[in-house]
Amino acid sequence: MLRIGSDDVCNRIVGIHGIGGIGKTTIAKAVYNSVCDKFDGSSFLSDIKDNSKLPNGLVTLQQQLLSDILNLKRMIMIDNVDRGINFIKERLSHRRVLLVLDDVDDWKQLIPLVGDRQLGLGSRIIVTTRDEHLLTELEVDERYEVEELNTEESIQLFSWHAFRRPTPKDDYLQLSKSVVDHVQGLPLALEVLGSFLFKRSQLEWRSVVLKLRKIPHDQIHKKLRISYDTLDDQVKAIFLDIACFFIGMEKEYVMTILDGCGFFSVIGISVLLERSLITINQLDHRIKMHDLLRDMGREIVREMSPSQIGKRSRLWFHQDILNILRKHTGTKAVEGLSLDVSAKEDDIVIRTEAFAKMINLRLLKINSVHFTGCYENISKELRWLCWHRCPLQVLPPKLDLDNLVVLDMRFSNVKKVWKDKKYPEKLKILDLSYSVHLVETPNFAILRSLERLQLEGCTSLTKVHKSIGNLERLELLNLGECSNLSELPDSICNLTSLETLNLSGCSKIRSFPKYLGKLQALRTLLANGSDITQLPISLGLLKNLEHLSLAGCKDELPPNKSLFSFFSSRVSPKGAGSSTLLPAAIFSHLSSLKSLNLRDRNLSDSDISIDFGSFPFLHKLDLSGNKFCSLPVGVSNHSRLEYLFLDYCTNLPSIPELPPNLKGLNAQQCKSIIEYPKLSSISGNVLEFVITNCCKLIDTEDWDLRSLSFQGWQSWKYTEDTFSSKHKYLEACFPAREVPDWFEYTGTGSSLLFYMPSYSVPIGERGRGMILCVIFGAVNGECNNSTYASSSLTVLFKNKTKGCETSDRSIYSSMDGNMCQDHAWVSYMLHFIFDDIAADQGDEMEVSVEAHGRIIVKKWGIHLPSD
Repeated sequence: MLRIGSDDVCNRIVGIHGIGGIGKTTIAKAVYNSVCDKFDGSSFLSDIKDNSKLPNGLVTLQQQLLSDILNLKRMIMIDNVDRGINFIKERLSHRRVLLVLDDVDDWKQLIPLVGDRQLGLGSRIIVTTRDEHLLTELEVDERYEVEELNTEESIQLFSWHAFRRPTPKDDYLQLSKSVVDHVQGLPLALEVLGSFLFKRSQLEWRSVVLKLRKIPHDQIHKKLRISYDTLDDQVKAIFLDIACFFIGMEKEYVMTILDGCGFFSVIGISVLLERSLITINQLDHRIKMHDLLRDMGREIVREMSPSQIGKRSRLWFHQDILNILRKHTGTKAVEGLSLDVSAKEDDIVIRTEAFAKMINLRLLKINSVHFTGCYENISKELRWLCWHRCPLQVLPPKLDLDNLVVLDMRFSNVKKVWKDKKYPEKLKILDLSYSVHLVETPNFAILRSLERLQLEGCTSLTKVHKSIGNLERLELLNLGECSNLSELPDSICNLTSLETLNLSGCSKIRSFPKYLGKLQALRTLLANGSDITQLPISLGLLKNLEHLSLAGCKDELPPNKSLFSFFSSRVSPKGAGSSTLLPAAIFSHLSSLKSLNLRDRNLSDSDISIDFGSFPFLHKLDLSGNKFCSLPVGVSNHSRLEYLFLDYCTNLPSIPELPPNLKGLNAQQCKSIIEYPKLSSISGNVLEFVITNCCKLIDTEDWDLRSLSFQGWQSWKYTEDTFSSKHKYLEACFPAREVPDWFEYTGTGSSLLFYMPSYSVPIGERGRGMILCVIFGAVNGECNNSTYASSSLTVLFKNKTKGCETSDRSIYSSMDGNMCQDHAWVSYMLHFIFDDIAADQGDEMEVSVEAHGRIIVKKWGIHLPSD
């Protein structure tokens, strides 16, 4: 990022950002110490945020900068900031310098120190900050976000401080894991708690662990709170709402609630992201917050009223809430309350009078709660009502919902939502998912603000009220798994704002509305497992459709019928010739498609006349479970296609060529394949390659990964729940019986031992890695035909010299468990694997492999690339 060895003579600024205590300063110091001698002069200015606010603070920083870079024994005397700016320009404008500006929170702090990058050509400036937006203001050339330590790194850092060794003592292992799990990879917390617990008894350790669950450690709390204290009042309120109620919830859902409360959620969420106080999961868009930040936020709320719980603004602790509701000690200070009654507490009944004094209550979560009394006692200021497993069959008419924007009643007993016509006109989200007794939807005529309607899993629902066509703002309609819903009202085609329509699992719906093409805003259409065998001609009018999923169920269609043959028999004019002419003509107009799922639709070659090349933006295609004998036109040479699924295409004899930019191929149980794509056709984009149970083995000697240049290759890591794989170039699984001869370490046992060889460049540099090849087969040679069988491999890496270890495993999708012959699992890991175990030349390494499920390891090998 610094490009020190490059020909770049321009001054560069690199920003390092992250939450307090994540290790920004430590990283900056490490970089500074490793490269400072390559410059004409260098200076590390610490704690700029605090030091600049001291009397003559900026002048003192200018004096230190000049003295450090000019290597002066005495501090240069500067009268004022302006004189200092001129002095720096005069003395340093011709020097190539390295400057670290640590803990900056305002771009104005940099003007007296570096002006408009007024240092000599080739100078480098490193800025550390908690505020990512500051780096945008500074127009930095590169930025780096510091991530939390992984579990192995956390254990090691914690152990150095708690035991003065890299691993915990055996009788403290579980206690150490409890502490590490709590702080979630935050270096500051690991160091502080490790030092605090040094030479303490197990009894003291257990006491500390229990205390941490309720009250944050004071030193850690103060460090983290700095970021919170710089927020304005509205953003502070948003942070506290999230810390107390909304962690793990979908971002748009939360923003709708916050907007309903009068907050400006777009800018508020943006600021919290820039300050690293929250993160957003890139896959499901849910809000995440580090546990220590959550605890800090909740401690801030507790400090508002330490002794009188009913006077706190937000209530979330289960027993505290029960005490308040039973004793009626809640006050007007309470703005939010979250109570989730577990199954063993179903007999708990709360009197509504307990809410009478909470007149400012705007956020209310009462999952599985039973009430007695008049519902007029509940606040009229409610914006969010979350009542999962609501025991009522209809909402009480005296429950005032005039200001409500989100009503979340998943898994409820309601048969009808409202009795009277007093509907919440401000409502934007209505979620009745899995309310299995719901027999009818409400009349939507008044709910004109509604944006999201969730009715998934409402299995008693037989029809949707025709007034749904009045919802001009509706963006999402989820009717998935409504198994008794047999038709949709034609008025649904009037939803001009609708972007997502889910009909998956609606097994009684046999057709789309005739004028489906009127939904010009539609981007996602899901109808997996429905009974739809007829497609309207207007489907081709959906110019903005990006995701179309029409997957069937295995054996759902008669042997000689497919989706397209049903479709063409309905709409093809007599004498039109090919029965697939019209589908191709219609599908070819869906020019915005990015993903298409036609899985398990019984499609043969004659059913598919589509040229998939006509979808210029298609990046994901699932054709699994069909009976064609050759890849359809436009697949092998599609320049945008990244993921191709051909599982259970049992009639397919060959995959001669892969799309040029493919990242993942899954072709499990393709039993007829005898021709495989050549290694030379695999570009540096391929990350996953899976072909299983084919009738011909691959010659692993033809799969010489040494011939592939890693330059320009992408790397990846797989994350699922608590598992995070190692960074890899490639993971593959295919039929094979032998480990290639070029693997220098091979064996048939559970582990291999070797010493780290010497390299001409450092082990940790890009290009150093490890390739594993494991030959495995079915237990006792028996073929497992279970559809849901699963198998996996776990690999343990241990540096026996230093006592460090880490592990990895095969990703779920690379092994289907139904192996009827020997297969090779190949994993090409990046050099980070050596960083994780602190590997150096001459260290003794042990790598072991363990099989899970109905497979056994037969032989395996390791290759360490040398170039």
